[in-house]
Amino acid sequence: MGSERQVNRLAEILVRHSVKAKRGEIVRISGSELSQPLALAVYREVLRAGAHPLLAVGFEDAQRIFFEEASAEQIRHLPPTKRYEAKRIDADIILLAPSNTRQLSHIPPKRMAERRKALKPVSEIVLRRVRWVLTNFPTEALSQECDRSLPEYEKFYYRAVLQDWAAMARMLGRAKRILERSRSVRIVGKETDLSFSIRGRKAIPCAGEYNMPDGEIFTGPVETSASGKVFFEFPAIAGGREVSGIRLTFRRGKVVEATAEKNEAYLKEMLAADPGASRLGEFGIGANAGVTAFTRDILLDEKMGGTIHLAVGRSYPESGGRNRSAVHWDMIKDLRKEGELYLDGKPVLRTGHLFGKVPAGMRKRGQGP
Repeated sequence: MGSERQVNRLAEILVRHSVKAKRGEIVRISGSELSQPLALAVYREVLRAGAHPLLAVGFEDAQRIFFEEASAEQIRHLPPTKRYEAKRIDADIILLAPSNTRQLSHIPPKRMAERRKALKPVSEIVLRRVRWVLTNFPTEALSQECDRSLPEYEKFYYRAVLQDWAAMARMLGRAKRILERSRSVRIVGKETDLSFSIRGRKAIPCAGEYNMPDGEIFTGPVETSASGKVFFEFPAIAGGREVSGIRLTFRRGKVVEATAEKNEAYLKEMLAADPGASRLGEFGIGANAGVTAFTRDILLDEKMGGTIHLAVGRSYPESGGRNRSAVHWDMIKDLRKEGELYLDGKPVLRTGHLFGKVPAGMRKRGQGP
């Protein structure tokens, strides 16, 4: 579980930096049974900030039982208490501590999509008015996903989260100005030559306010602009299923061909979930030098320095993106060994190294374990 000092430092970052808890506010602490050490450290820090902690700790198996047993009516049901709570909390600190990352791999994607639709009104309230942050608490399941022992994973994880986030914010602020002056993006690499427009879109710097670890900058591609093909070196994981060897071909913004070396049927099912699921909703650049290896956890992997990521499905409205979908599925393209990223035809990232006028702080700083 990491040292007590590391856990307490992370709790302080979550409460003071991420959600900036203030005296008199209500701060919900959402987690499962394995998150207890961090949940209690956050609980203590919320009290020290003068705010009111609200514990919302559940059982991981309850979600599996729900999807296995719930009727169609129960899947669509939205408890009114959820809406009430969302309207009254000021901040939400969400702690993920899975005991089994494949807990829901046998659940049909359609049932999970229907549940997301049912909960969408609550999600929209939280996104609109609540300051929230999402993080992991290291568990055996998370360490196994990236072929590490728990102590090795803890060392890796705390290196990624215990950073100078104020400095990261300043660096990404400079990157934001560069992206917002750009009109077009081109990604070239292994089996890849993909172009799209970001003209008029906002770039969103991410320095620990919503994700922890953080360290990326993203925007929303113009929905009808993607053209070309892309291959993703790393598996994409959704709903506990791993899809590897993904190759997508875009025409006029839409996926017109999709193949995968593993779980291709699931990939195609996700892309067909609704009209927006086959269009790009996000383009992001990883900038966290502490994330140096693939972990099968998108919370960390999309922040990896020297990589870019694309998400099919829902756009984030704050980026100016207009794509609507129940799906938002991130896929990571590795440019550290091979590949280039161009903005308006000018090279920005080549084999993991940034150059030109892009801030040097976004440069990958070497390889790790």
